[in-house]
Formats: sequence, structure tokens, C-alpha cells
Amino acid sequence: MSDSTGRVAVRKTYKLFIGGKFPRSESGRSYPVQNSNVALASRKDVRDAVLAARAAVKGWSGATAYNRGQILYRVAEMLEGRRDQFVGLGVPDDEVDEAIDRWVWYAGWADKLTQVYGNANPVAGPYFNLSAPEPTGVVGVLAPAEPALLGLVSVLAPAIVTGNTVVVLVAEASPLPAITLSEVLATSDLPGGVVNLLTGRPAETASWLAGHMDVNALDLTGVADPELAAEWERAAAGNLKRVLRPAAGPVDWSADPGVGRMTAFLETKTVWHPKGV
Repeated sequence: MSDSTGRVAVRKTYKLFIGGKFPRSESGRSYPVQNSNVALASRKDVRDAVLAARAAVKGWSGATAYNRGQILYRVAEMLEGRRDQFVGLGVPDDEVDEAIDRWVWYAGWADKLTQVYGNANPVAGPYFNLSAPEPTGVVGVLAPAEPALLGLVSVLAPAIVTGNTVVVLVAEASPLPAITLSEVLATSDLPGGVVNLLTGRPAETASWLAGHMDVNALDLTGVADPELAAEWERAAAGNLKRVLRPAAGPVDWSADPGVGRMTAFLETKTVWHPKGV
């Protein structure tokens, strides 16, 4: 397209976000969205994203909860600075504000979740018995199509605040807010590989993500087709992934999110320690 001066504008190509970088799809495919080109992820891209997520697990889960909270709060600060850019992509003003507030809310839970869900258990013996939540590992997420930004933040933030890393399959119809969010993440303090975003057709790539043996959990929130959700849940059973099923009815994304999405991808480790004499 050209402007009034006859200059031909450079059409932006939105790439994938894997390991903190922006590679083109291995397939070389793309599709048009709002006068831009968006990458169509392939099976190889899914494998690369899982590898990046797995490599980031040790560092991210081993970071202190306070440090994770500070990094996520920094992301919220940068989202605030890019507010007008999201609005320019067609995201409503109030949705952008809610998404930023939602991110801050989850960041605040980083150093509180263990206090709430950890426990000192009473035992009949001279021992301390302590239970503490730990991250599951690599989580595959199918993001909802609408609301594009608030829905994505609402499934992404709770998974990573607890120390998990994620591979997100972005809805085909609304990828631009997700890729713009990845540009925020890439320039924040978030380590590469903690979040990996794949655009394209989830109907093509989700089966490979669901069946991948190095993925520990699967969030099917963004799946609208019950038959596909059931198919991918069966694929996830191969290595006993934790599966968060899509809601039975419409989701009110503006409602209080609660802690369910954080606790869904946590394991509980219990240790015994003898008391001193």
C-alpha cells in the first residue's frame, strides 16, 4: 500500500517468539492480518519452542519468588508504556488497562503463594513434616481468541509466576496483541525461553504440543471445539500431563481470577526432617 506521497509502506512481518528471539517459521509460511504478515508455525517450530522452554526451567524455577515478582512487575511497567500501541492494534482501552492490572496482580502473588499453599503438617513423631508447592515444568497453553490481550495475559501470567515455562499457541484470528506482548517480554528482564509464542493455526500444531513427551502440562482454555479438546487431552495422557480443560460456558475474563490458574500447574513436595534432641 502507498500513502499520499506515493511511497510504498514496508509491510511488517510478525515472527515467532522462541527462546527470547524472533525467528521466522521453519515452514517459511505466513498469513495476512491487518496489512501485516504473521508467521504460520510448524511442527518443527513447536519442537524448538519446547526445547527452549525446557532449557529455561532450571533458571526460572530456581530464581527466588521475590525476583520472579520483580521481573513480572517490570513487564507490567513496560506494558503501561506501550499502552497506545495495543490500542492502535484494535484492543479496547479498558481491556488494555485490565490486562496490565491483571499482570500486576499475578506478579504480586509470586512471593506469597508458598506461604498460602505451603504447610507444616502435624505428625506423630519427632519430625518436622513440611509441604511446599513447586512448578510443574513446561506448560503448553492454547490461548483464547477473545479478548485477545486480556485472555492471553490471564492464561500466561499465572503459569509463569509460579516458576513454570510456557509454549503458547496463539489464536489464529487475533495474533497481533500476542506478538506485540512478546516484543515487550523480549526487552524486559524475563529470561529467554520462559515464554515462547507461536502464531498460526492451533488446529495444526496443538496435537504435536499435546503429545510432546517433554511437556508436563496442558492448558486447553482457548479450545472452542469440545471434540478437539477431548482429542488433545487424550494425546496429553501419554506422559500423564496435567490438563486444564476449557470452561463449559462463556468465561468472564473481567471477573476476579482467583488462584485456580496458578495452583493448577503446581506440584506439592513434602519433606521430613528430624527434630533436634
